[in-house]
Amino acid sequence: MTTSNKSDGPAPGHTRMGMEVSHAAARAVQQCNVDVVAAYPITPQTHIVERLSELVANGEMNAEFVPVESEHSAMSVCVGSSATGARTFTCTSSQGLILMSEVVYITSAMRLPVVMILANRSLSGPLSIWADHSDVMSVRDCGWIQTFAENGQEVYDLTFHAYKVAENRDILHPIMLNLDGFHLTHVVEPIDICDQSIIDKYLPEYEPLFQLHPDKPVTMGAYGVPELFTEAKKNQDEALKAAYPHILEAWKEWGDLTGRYYKPVETYKAEGAKTLFLTMGSIGETASVAVDGMQERGEDVGLVKLRLWRPFPFDEVRKALAGADNVIVLDRALSFGGPGGPVSSEIRATLYGLDHAPTVYDYVVGLAGRDVKVDDFEKIANDVRSGKARKGQDEYVIYAARE
Repeated sequence: MTTSNKSDGPAPGHTRMGMEVSHAAARAVQQCNVDVVAAYPITPQTHIVERLSELVANGEMNAEFVPVESEHSAMSVCVGSSATGARTFTCTSSQGLILMSEVVYITSAMRLPVVMILANRSLSGPLSIWADHSDVMSVRDCGWIQTFAENGQEVYDLTFHAYKVAENRDILHPIMLNLDGFHLTHVVEPIDICDQSIIDKYLPEYEPLFQLHPDKPVTMGAYGVPELFTEAKKNQDEALKAAYPHILEAWKEWGDLTGRYYKPVETYKAEGAKTLFLTMGSIGETASVAVDGMQERGEDVGLVKLRLWRPFPFDEVRKALAGADNVIVLDRALSFGGPGGPVSSEIRATLYGLDHAPTVYDYVVGLAGRDVKVDDFEKIANDVRSGKARKGQDEYVIYAARE
């Protein structure tokens, strides 16, 4: 199914504005009526939390903004505020995520519905402030629900979806919303801003199921003895997988209200195509332009976009790739000592053992924000279809085009 969340004009109850994507993210957090924001600035996330601090300081947002001294402290404050029943938000990037990672795992284990926007950026070293997915892949198994946005409209929309899902009493999981640093964070795009009445209809006031309160003491984050630890981890995994239908339901409800529908796996001109690109994040828009040009020339190429990273949408991936001969995974992180990129590993595992499964080609591209242009997609597709590309289970190509 081909999906698009860009419209020709604003829908009823919406106002279209030219807005930096970071400010659109902050606007969405404001409209979610968040109670607590705890964050530390780090490039390229800074414009989001700077804007939130302005909204709070100006009295435009009724929330507590906690300017902590580190990202570790930011997530620690989020754990405390969420545990008391406050709707909580944070935002980070790259080394900031690494510094807070100790508490990231604790947040999911305690089933606290914190929402975090991750402005994706390379991990050091060498030092880089530019975008790739090495930061999020470092915590791919942290137990959070994880989604990826392709453009500014999706960043805005998926913020509301994150709170809708996280606070569902049948889910109670933190959610990480990924957007590419600079490619999205610092770009001005037309954004359809919803009237507050639409948001209030979609996202009701948060009513926590469990909360710390002096009048009713409870224990949270207790010590797990060996006789219980395995069972606790199994229950955590089952709970994360059980969130899947609720994620879909919340996307459908958003679409019914706004006309913008999302799916865990989305396709673009992929029906019947024998060679498919598979992308996550903003690079999908460049891939779409490449597919347009190749199809105009009669080339049998389409595009699959992975929106939901955790819980992983196994069945939808298999369905989207069925019938293809070649799948070209555009990884934006490198799994050192492994088979290339982390996304291709997941795709190969998903397709393993299937009859007539397509051949998976792994291309690691765009590290540290390196340009991946339309003609790069065309060159990659030509290499695959001509038999020049590596196709073994442990083979990959680092594609680094030069001017």
